[in-house]
Order: sequence, then C-alpha cells, then structure tokens
Amino acid sequence: MKPVIAERGEAVAERIPSVRWALASLSLSMLLPSLGTSIANVGLPTLAQAFDATFQDVQWIVLAYLLAITTLVVSVGRLGDITGRRRLLLIGILLFTLASILCGLAPTLWLMIAARAVQGLGAAIMMALTIAFVSETVPKAKTGSAMGLLGTMSAIGTALGPSLGGFLIAGLGWPAIFLVNVPLGVLSFVLVHRYLPADLSKGKANRTSFDTMGTLVLALTLSAYALAMTIGRGSFGPLNIALLLTAVFGAGLFVFTEARTASPLVRLAVFRNPVFSASLAMNLLVATVMMATLVVAPFYLSHALGLDQTLVGLVMSIGPVISILSGIPAGRLVDRLDASFVVIAGLVAMAAGSVAVAVLPGITGYIAAIAMLTPGYQLFQAANNTTVMADISPDQRGVISGVLNLSRNLGLITGASVMGAVFTFSSGAHDIAAAHPDAVHSGMRITFAVAAALIVVALAIATGTCRSRRALGES
Repeated sequence: MKPVIAERGEAVAERIPSVRWALASLSLSMLLPSLGTSIANVGLPTLAQAFDATFQDVQWIVLAYLLAITTLVVSVGRLGDITGRRRLLLIGILLFTLASILCGLAPTLWLMIAARAVQGLGAAIMMALTIAFVSETVPKAKTGSAMGLLGTMSAIGTALGPSLGGFLIAGLGWPAIFLVNVPLGVLSFVLVHRYLPADLSKGKANRTSFDTMGTLVLALTLSAYALAMTIGRGSFGPLNIALLLTAVFGAGLFVFTEARTASPLVRLAVFRNPVFSASLAMNLLVATVMMATLVVAPFYLSHALGLDQTLVGLVMSIGPVISILSGIPAGRLVDRLDASFVVIAGLVAMAAGSVAVAVLPGITGYIAAIAMLTPGYQLFQAANNTTVMADISPDQRGVISGVLNLSRNLGLITGASVMGAVFTFSSGAHDIAAAHPDAVHSGMRITFAVAAALIVVALAIATGTCRSRRALGES
C-alpha cells in the first residue's frame, strides 16, 4: 500500500503548483460561508431597526441563506462533478461576492433577503466543492491534516463573525458586515484560479446529463423539512405538520425518481455501503448535539448562572476557540492512526462532555465540559470526513461531499428545533426568559442528558461499523 500512496502523492504534487497555496485557497473558500452565517446573526437587531421590520421578518436574512445552502448543496456538488469543479467553484465565489455587494447596498428588506439567497447558493457551491478538492490537491497520507485545517477554518469563521460584526456595525454601519466579504471573495477567486488544478476537458460523448427532476424534487423536499423545523419558534402547529408530511412524501418521490433515472443526482447504491450510511447518520446526530450548545447555552449562562451579556459572549467564545486550536492536531492524529479509532475516540469525548454539561455545576463545570466536548467534535469531524471521502471515485467527489454537508446541515436544523423544544419542555416554562433559574438549570440537565444519549447512539453505530469492517478484513 505504501508505494501506491507515495505514487499518488507524487502525482498530486506534479499536478498542483503549490500544495500549500492550494490549501490556502481551499481554506478561504471554507471560511467565507461560515463567516457569512455568523456575521449576519449579530446584525439582526440593527437590521430590524434600519428596515423598520419585525424580528420575525429580519430572521429571513439568516433563514434564506441557510435554506439555499441546505437545499442546493448536493445538487451543486453533482454539477461540479459533471461540468468541472474548479470552474463551478469560481462561479460560486463570484456569486457569493457579488451577492455580498448587493446585500450591502440593498434599499429594502426583501431585496436583502433575495440577495442572501443568492449568497447562500454561492456558499453551497463553496462548501460542497472545497472538501471534494482535497483528494485532488493533497497526498493521501495528509488527507486527515487537510480535513482538520478546513474544520479549523470553519470554526474561525463561526467564532470571528459575532465580534467582527459588532465591531463593523459600531464603526461603519450594518452594510460593512456584508461588504467585508468582498475583498476576501476577490482574494479567494484569485487563489482558486491560480492554484487549484484545471478541470479535465470532457468530450460531449463522455459528459453525463444533469438530473434536473431529481434536483427539483430534492430541493423542494429539503425546503419543506427545513421550514417545518424552523418556523413557529419551536411550536409545532398544523403548518409544521403539513410541511413535515410534504417532506416525507418528497423523500419517497426522490427515491422513486432516482431509481428510474439513467444519470441520477445521487446513486442510491452508495447508501447500501454501511460505512457511508453510518458516517452520514453519525454526522447528523453529532451536528444535532453541537447545535444544542448554541441554542441552549446562552439561556443557561444568563438565566441560571446570572451572567451578564458580556460574560455570556466571552464564555460562548471558548468553544470556537478550542475548535480553532484543536482542528489541525485532530487532523494530524487521523493521519497517524486508524480513522475508525479516531471517530470512536472523538465520540467518547463528546459523550463525556455532554454528561459533564448535565452534571457539573456552575461556570467552571460548564467550561470544563466544553473543553471535553469541543475537541471530541473536531476529532470526529476530521476522521469522519476523511473516512467518507477516502475511496470515492473522482466523478462522485462533489456530490458525496454535498451529501456529507447536507447531513451536517440537517443535524443543525434539527438540533435548533428539537433540542430547543426539549429544553423548553423540560424547563416547564413557555417563556424561558421569565423562567426560574432552577427550572432553566433542570432544562439544561435534561437536554444534555438527551444529547449524551444521541452521542451514545452514534458511538454504537461507530463501533458496529468498525467491527463489521474488521470481520470483512479477516474474511
């Protein structure tokens, strides 16, 4: 195996002018989409005032962006496989940058929301194709390190957004939180154009047709699910149920469509691969738990522990900072050890962290728990992404990367809704802001007991998959 890996590494080195600059271009392409999410959140109160709109209306500035990413990330990944990944990535960066300009200059709220949807399309392209490019730009022996670096850049974007956004709004006004993407987008475009490998030319006879019907059905299905999970602020009314039933029907229709299409958007056979299906399931469960820390923790820190907003922000920044520091070491560990072992180790750390959040008292206990939970998440992400992308054929890397991103996004959406509902229900209060501190503390304990149970399920999937792979290897 080692000579094969060495040959692949040499081939990659020959095709890429500079692996480091290629990684720099991918890193920036990963940072911008996460920055686009977190920097807009902090500006919602200011935007509501600027456009004289309700909070429910300005929430669509964030929702339009997330919906575009969630519904299109698989389709654009497949489109990159067919038309050329570098070409489409350049288009995605251009869309993201131009939409950022339009957001900064938008005279009305609804034009702003439309521009954010276009920006989300650009972000979906960047997210799907960045991971797909790793196999083309990095020697196989360094894949884990590259995945760890991309995880770090995503964490930097998430962590940087609130503080950078607050600084820009205070100093330059709300348009600056969108216009700051422009120079970064231009730099990303130049780096991608200069340092990523050119697309291989394909004759018309060799080109695969794009599955338009599958794309439409999947987009509508995911839109229905995302709306079912996000509208109504956690209350599940008739509209939510109707949307959820629509999503279930759409999922069945998508499977039916893909099974009868000569060139499907997603080859259903890949889901028969137990390792791939297990990785997607674990990714969804882990993202659901991580979203709970973002949804529940601010209420716990402020209402149960009595911290002011400055201290809440400071404590909330600890997790992203740990993610930044642990991402690259986690990737290097994946390169040196078996990825399956690192997945299990990461999930064990996450389970311990979730239990610690539930049982350790006070601010010190919370910080100690996050210090276990977050590195475990980075270990899991680096190892899981490496496992999924390891043996994918070149013509499927974009769509598989898109499916991997989709499972994470669905987990985040589900976590925001379901874990938020668990927290509200277990606190025994319709309005958390008016709940007694003891009720909030009880809700926090129960929510993270549920989170620990979800991680245990993921751990059972991981150990079962590992045993199956060993059994196949021995036979």
